Amino acid sequence: MTREIIIAGVKIGKNNPPLIMAGPCVIESADLAFRTAQELKAICDAAGLPFIFKSSYDKANRTSIKSFRGPGMEKGLRVLADIKSKLNIPVISDIHSREEIKPASEVLDALQIPAFLSRQTDLIIEAARTGKPVNIKKGQFLAPWDVKNIIEKFTSTGNHNLFITERGASFGYNNLVVDFRGFPIMRSFGYPVIFDVTHSLQLPGGQGSSSGGQREFAEPLARAAAAVGVDGLFMEVHPEPEKALCDGPNMIRLDDMPRLLKTVKDIHNLVSK
Repeated sequence: MTREIIIAGVKIGKNNPPLIMAGPCVIESADLAFRTAQELKAICDAAGLPFIFKSSYDKANRTSIKSFRGPGMEKGLRVLADIKSKLNIPVISDIHSREEIKPASEVLDALQIPAFLSRQTDLIIEAARTGKPVNIKKGQFLAPWDVKNIIEKFTSTGNHNLFITERGASFGYNNLVVDFRGFPIMRSFGYPVIFDVTHSLQLPGGQGSSSGGQREFAEPLARAAAAVGVDGLFMEVHPEPEKALCDGPNMIRLDDMPRLLKTVKDIHNLVSK
């Protein structure tokens, strides 16, 4: 059993229902972010599942220099602060450098370290020193047991408010694969493990100047993760993925979320018994 982490009243791990961490890949506009957060909150409330809104203020690791990155930290944090205060839901976003940690931690309920930065010792330690909960996404280049080193770095500060996200492993060129053996291995270290459904369906750089994706496999992988046993699901969601400015091919359509979450909840309840 994993330890319990609390993020602004939302409980993750232990025997709690699976967390849903969801939102558009990047903040495209304040209005789109707010409307999506509002609808996701209603969907998660109806499903009886805890919810944290995630959207990036900056996507710093895009394939092309021409790729849309977002509004930037200052404007993006204002959008997230507005969502947090008006909708009364926790918010999380990516940090990319130590300089971002202080201003981001003043707004965000939890910090997220992207997969490509999951071995950056100074970034991990500085994020941990805030005392805040931190989600560290396991790099595509790491084995499940390598997560133990990440945990030791983080907890060396005395902060144990940590959870880990699996987002697939590199499998040849422009492809990722999910090894479901990794979930019980990582959970055995005692910290909650989240499954990133949609990033696991990316085809990195698969469209030349941008990443491709296979959203049609989102539901099967979410079902499989719920059956294996995870503490939550991370999903990028958009009202119109085909019009999204970032990660459209692997994002889940907002209208598909109620059915998907009902299935996940049913499987979780069955396995829990």
